[in-house]
Amino acid sequence: MNALDPISLGRSALRVTPICLGTMTFGQQVDEATAHTILDHAVARGINFIDTAEMYAVPPRRETFGATEAILGSWFAARPGMRQNVVLATKVAGPSRGMDWIRGGSTNLTPADIAQACDDSLKRLRTDVIDLYQIHWPNRNAPAFGAVYFDPAKDAEYSSIHEQLTALTALVKAGKVRHIGLSNETPWGVNEFVRVAEQHGLARIVSVQNPYALNNRTLDNGLDETLHRQGVSMLAYSPLAFGALTGKYDEVGLTSPEKPGRMAIFDPMKAQRWARPESLAAARLYNSLARDHGLTPTAMALAFCYTSWRVASTIIGVTTKAQLDDNLDAWGTTLSPELLAEIDKIRWLHRDPAQ
Repeated sequence: MNALDPISLGRSALRVTPICLGTMTFGQQVDEATAHTILDHAVARGINFIDTAEMYAVPPRRETFGATEAILGSWFAARPGMRQNVVLATKVAGPSRGMDWIRGGSTNLTPADIAQACDDSLKRLRTDVIDLYQIHWPNRNAPAFGAVYFDPAKDAEYSSIHEQLTALTALVKAGKVRHIGLSNETPWGVNEFVRVAEQHGLARIVSVQNPYALNNRTLDNGLDETLHRQGVSMLAYSPLAFGALTGKYDEVGLTSPEKPGRMAIFDPMKAQRWARPESLAAARLYNSLARDHGLTPTAMALAFCYTSWRVASTIIGVTTKAQLDDNLDAWGTTLSPELLAEIDKIRWLHRDPAQ
């Protein structure tokens, strides 16, 4: 594997590796000891960027809320000096999406909520500062997590972007957070966060964490231009479409007794965008294309993200050390212009079914 040379995140001084270890499986599919082993191995192989969230593990449950952050905290505590070698990102959950155990199911994310959530994350993570603190999804009516259309009829009162940025800036000034970012955001949202920050001298977002995979390239429909022109970095999540782009569901659908993935194990996962019949059908086409070109589906799907000018860092989620190695070994894979053209042909006929 070629060296994972760190790159700058947005206009910040943060230097992160172009592969980031996502941790949403820790505390659900992955126990604490195994998580620590995976974290050790990721660092040994050159990764310096770790992403988590207060609502993890996934699928979200009352019983596992905060579990992933707590596992990371125990890892840091057991390895003195490790924290300074890692760029640590976490997220505050947006307004309730049926999770009544988060802020009582509030439909608004207030400045007080942001401050308290940050303090709680710091305690679980056993650290004094979060390098990148992100709003997990918009605190307003906006399409996300598989919702395709914006519906103005669903608008409601919410803490404004100015209020959110003021709260986040206070955390930066207090030394609890170094930089801020967004997740599951729209082009309008990114522009508005930048505009308000610049107008009022508030903390400026450095990154946006959104889905990006062969069967979900909505980033390419305008958000890429927004991020480029605003100097905001893209963090790509779900590059393997929750396992669909590894080929594990090609023959057995969502029932895989030998190597079950999240969509096969957890019923809630079978009702979301990556599990749509259209998404799985498109994934099978991409997986077949990869094999025709002498690549594994995993290598082609990851290389598509790893080599895209749009992506600063690709977030990979694993449950085993072997999966981690497989994902890291895909670094350095190149896709020929002819193969990229074939990928675009599939997209033309099967346009972002996992949006």
